[in-house]
Amino acid sequence: MTTSPIRRQAALDALALDDEALLKACEVDYFIASGPGGQHRNTTASGVRLTHGATELSVTATERRSQTQNKGVALDRLREGLRALTFVPKVRRATRPTAGAKRRRLEGKKRTSEKKTLRGKSDW
Repeated sequence: MTTSPIRRQAALDALALDDEALLKACEVDYFIASGPGGQHRNTTASGVRLTHGATELSVTATERRSQTQNKGVALDRLREGLRALTFVPKVRRATRPTAGAKRRRLEGKKRTSEKKTLRGKSDW
């Protein structure tokens, strides 16, 4: 996955922010998280969704019954996502096998071929 230079720079800038500043740069949504966890989880808006506008990165956290704990988990996930956006893959160059490697591979194929040819022949 390639990231545009603008998104990569926005992610780098966001990673330099502390938690409060990063929260201010995000759109924070609270919602009712369904699933196991009992009455408390199913009736309160404890799920947290953070959307970072500059990078269009969105993360959610619904594991905990506490909104505050979910916000902390979502912040951690957002930072992980921002780090992933800053990754620059190493440029790969096409390579060719050396002459010695080609020779060794062909010799091995020839030996295998001779072994298999001898399997089918019988004198009786």
